[in-house]
Amino acid sequence: MTLPRILLISTGGTITMTDSPGAGIVPTLSGADLVRAVPELARKADLDVVSFSTKPGASLTLEDLSEIAALLDAKLSEGFAGAVVVQGTDTIEETAFVLDLLVKSERPVVVTGAMRGAAAPGADGPANLLAAVTVAAEPAAAGLGALVVLNDEVHAARYVQKSHTALPSAFTSPGFAPLGRVIEGGLHLYASLSRRPVLARPQQLADSPVALIKIPLGDDGRLLAALPGLGYRGAVIEAMGAGHLPARLAEMVSSLLEKMPVVLATRVASGPVFRKTYGFPGSEMDLLARGAIHGGSIAGGKACLLLRLLIANKLEGEQLKLAYAQHSH
Repeated sequence: MTLPRILLISTGGTITMTDSPGAGIVPTLSGADLVRAVPELARKADLDVVSFSTKPGASLTLEDLSEIAALLDAKLSEGFAGAVVVQGTDTIEETAFVLDLLVKSERPVVVTGAMRGAAAPGADGPANLLAAVTVAAEPAAAGLGALVVLNDEVHAARYVQKSHTALPSAFTSPGFAPLGRVIEGGLHLYASLSRRPVLARPQQLADSPVALIKIPLGDDGRLLAALPGLGYRGAVIEAMGAGHLPARLAEMVSSLLEKMPVVLATRVASGPVFRKTYGFPGSEMDLLARGAIHGGSIAGGKACLLLRLLIANKLEGEQLKLAYAQHSH
């Protein structure tokens, strides 16, 4: 039987980390090292391994992800059945979301990692890697966009979040559910999502900084006022509840909107920003009427990345709002 060809891109992260004397665990293992540790992979797929970097997940950049997206499209057009990106779990939800936005290929792209270091008791990296390759090699996973596979669960990039700092079951899709699971070595899909239009891969990302501001009780809004002077070109506000700010901040948002696009997101883990329920000053109806962009159902970090990519693609005004809406629900 001919095995499917799968591209495996290793970027580092906990899954590649081992002990460093007196310094905790650090990235040391290459992609080839990871594959050698899981002999069962040889029965699942013919793997082509690329060690892209040995960075912790927190050190990956949007430029890195754009480069990985280009590599994925190039390789997937050469006959690979699918691809797996291995990285640190700190930013898996962001990486998967960006790849979902930028990778043109309809073939499966799966992002995975580990919550425990390679030498830890009960290390979850080998099982996660095997499950990820299983999904990437499965034709039924094509056309679903980027997927996140850990703990034998398959999550959509659009909704997945890291929901715990320590547990192997850390990844969830708040307000939704896994699209499927890996059971007895096979993919069981329970649902599917239609893909959103793919964005053009920007040539220049350094000139599109976007601020993420979370508003707690009693916030006086001074960060909002400071953003233009700090060189930001856009802002995402994680508002309270369904999209609410203290009334005294509403005029600050209006002033900020004169200088840059502002997305109204929510700090709540699941559920969309409302549109037409609350009408008090600082409510979602008030802020949207002032020109804020409706944040949809995606978390603030993903909203930042989406806005950065749209700004880098030189979208503005109503065109930017429309493009944002296409990718945030």
